[in-house]
Amino acid sequence: MSTLSNRVVTMATSATLAMAAKARELRAEGKDIIGLSLGEPDFNTPDFIKDAAINAINEDYNSYTPVDGYGELKEAIITKFKRDNDLTYNASQIVVSTGAKQSLANVALVSLNPGDEVILPCPYWVSYSDIVKIAEGVPVEVKTSINTNFKMTPEQLEAAITPKTKMLWYSSPCNPSGSVYSKEELRALADVLVKYPQIIVVSDEIYEHINYVGGHASMAQFEDMYDRTVTVNGVSKAFAMTGWRIGYIGAPSTIARACNKMQGQITSGANCIAQRAVITALNANPSTVQYMIDEFKNRRRLIIDLLQDIDGFTCNEPDGAFYVFPDVTAFFGKTLNGVAINNASDFALYLLEYANVATVTGDAFGNGNSIRISYAASVDEIKEAIARIKKAVS
Repeated sequence: MSTLSNRVVTMATSATLAMAAKARELRAEGKDIIGLSLGEPDFNTPDFIKDAAINAINEDYNSYTPVDGYGELKEAIITKFKRDNDLTYNASQIVVSTGAKQSLANVALVSLNPGDEVILPCPYWVSYSDIVKIAEGVPVEVKTSINTNFKMTPEQLEAAITPKTKMLWYSSPCNPSGSVYSKEELRALADVLVKYPQIIVVSDEIYEHINYVGGHASMAQFEDMYDRTVTVNGVSKAFAMTGWRIGYIGAPSTIARACNKMQGQITSGANCIAQRAVITALNANPSTVQYMIDEFKNRRRLIIDLLQDIDGFTCNEPDGAFYVFPDVTAFFGKTLNGVAINNASDFALYLLEYANVATVTGDAFGNGNSIRISYAASVDEIKEAIARIKKAVS
C-alpha cells in the first residue's frame, strides 16, 4: 500500500520551479548558470512599499488577519479595479489570498466537480492544468501556434465546448507567450460564451501592467460576462513583490464567499505585514512602476534581435509580460554535441548542460514546439546567455 495519495503521485512538478532548483544545484557545484527560467522581476520592491511594511511592523500588526483580507486592502483593491479596469466590485466580491496561485486553486476547488471540463488555450501557465486536476476537473487543451501569436480564436473556443464544459481559464498578458488579447478579441470570445451560460471564465491578469501596447482589457468589462467572470490579479509581477505572496480576486459574490470558506479551512488569512504593504502599493498610481515596464520593453527588443540572429529560432514579438516563447522545432531530430534533440524538453536540458543557461520546456505549458525564455534579467546576462546559446547550437 502506497504511503502517498494518488493525487500527489500523479501530479506534475512545476517545471519552472524544477528548472530553477536544478539551476541552483548546478551553481552550488560551481557552474556559472544564467537563470532565464523563473518569472520573477529582477528589480527590488519599491522603497515606498517597503516603508509601508516597516511601518506596519512598528505599528504592531501581528495578529491573524480576516480570512478574505483586511477591509482597507479590499477597499484598495476595489479602487484599483475601478481606476485601472473600469470594473465595479464590492467588498463581498473580493478575496485576498497567499498569492494569485492560491486564488486560482480556491476558484477551482469551489467551482469544479469530478469530470467538469476546463478549456485551457495553449500555451497556458504551467500550474493551470494540475490545479484543475487537483480539483478533479478535466483540462481541455486548445492548441494555438506562433502564426496566430498564440491566441485562441472564437472558432477554436466553440469547437472545444461540450456539455461538460464548466470553465475557461486564460491569462492576458499571457505567461508564457506574452500574448495580449485586445478588447475586440475578448468580445469575439464573449460572443461565443454568451451562448453557454453555464461556463465560468477565469481571467488571470497578473501581468496587466507589463503591457507594451496599452489598453489592457478584462473579460468582466462586458456586461453580459461580468456575473460569470473571476478576475485574478496580484502584486508579484508589476510591483516586484513575488516573495510577499499576495493575490486577489474580484468575482461573483457566490464564488467569492465559497473561496472565503475554502481558504478558511486551508490557510486562513494572508500575511498581515504583506497586506498592509499592498494597500500602499495598490493605492499608488501605476506610473510609479513605469520604469520597470520601460526597462522590460528595452530588454524585449534586445532578446528578440539576438534570438533572430540564431538559425533555428523562430520568434514573434510578444505584447506583454517578460517572456519570449520561440519555436525551436528546427532542432528536433538533430544531434548537437552528441545529444539527440527529440523535443523541447531535450532542447531545454541541452541548453542547461552545454550553454549553462536555464530555460523552460514548452511542454510544461501545453506547447511542445517552443521553450520559454524569461528576460527578467540584466542586459549583460541576456547578452551573455544568448551568446552561449548561439555557440551551443551552431
